[in-house]
Amino acid sequence: MMMIMSITIFFFFLSNLMMMMSMILSKKSFMDREKCSPFECGFDPKSMSRIPFSLHFFLITIIFLIFDVEIALIFPIITLFKMVNMLTWIKTSFFFIIILLIGLYHEWNQNMLNWTN
Repeated sequence: MMMIMSITIFFFFLSNLMMMMSMILSKKSFMDREKCSPFECGFDPKSMSRIPFSLHFFLITIIFLIFDVEIALIFPIITLFKMVNMLTWIKTSFFFIIILLIGLYHEWNQNMLNWTN
């Protein structure tokens, strides 16, 4: 028991010593304000946080997420090819691709894919 406590205390002091050494030896300065600040879509993090945000960024992100998830759903259809008969596989794949194309057509009609209005 005493051995475990002494090893624990040793590693505690060793880790604290290493953290203090890294803080002392690091070349961080206050001149690197831009490097140390987080990058959020081109906005200055030190400015006012309630500025207008372009809706196009949001729409393009949502479209990307939707199609990304749908691509992830297509992969199991490929493995399903060996498990079911050909007609069932064709119907399932065709139905899924038709849903994708209808969604794309709807986004195109709503001008979500155009950057300018």
